[in-house]
Amino acid sequence: MALRLAHAQSAFEVASVKQTPQSALGFTKLSQPGELRFTASNVTLELLTELAFGVEDRQIQSAPGWMVTDHYDVVAKADRNITPAERTQMVQTLLEARFQLASHQETKETAGFALVPANPPPSLIRSQGKLVVFQSQSIFALASYLSQILQVPVVDYSRIRGTYDFTLDTDRSPGEPFPDRLRSAVEDFGFRFESQKLPVQSTVIDHAERPTEN
Repeated sequence: MALRLAHAQSAFEVASVKQTPQSALGFTKLSQPGELRFTASNVTLELLTELAFGVEDRQIQSAPGWMVTDHYDVVAKADRNITPAERTQMVQTLLEARFQLASHQETKETAGFALVPANPPPSLIRSQGKLVVFQSQSIFALASYLSQILQVPVVDYSRIRGTYDFTLDTDRSPGEPFPDRLRSAVEDFGFRFESQKLPVQSTVIDHAERPTEN
């Protein structure tokens, strides 16, 4: 039986949470923002927490091991079309109700890189290579991409505003790992990486419980 949540602007009207059958384990699937139904197949509580709080896995602290290993199928229905921001709040409410999730936010300094211009670049448009191509993207978007690839925080301290089309040429030293070649390409592009202590917000899990079957 599906759980009927309290009728409130920040809660789904109806939600069902079930553990993913062993035979169905595979790719994770999430519904798109703005849909009337929120569905998540073969999803961990860690991933749901990332979605609900807008964080990456390295920003989740003190999580019990089963948050990463147990998989669930979630189906929730709103009583109207909802915005992405409303969906985020509703998923938070769902996790509190079904997983008894309690958490708090902490900000601490961690090692990362600040992306700064080595010299003011004459142009932010490059056409060499086609391995990584950015169209109508900001330097902030470049920093976010680098953060995902390098697996450390990368923030934009360039003060360069606007959006641009540009290409990073990583066609060099085939034996080097892609992150190293990407860093070289960014430096050739007119930036340098400065090692700094950066403030990074983390979601600290205070409590979580496995849900009961619907």
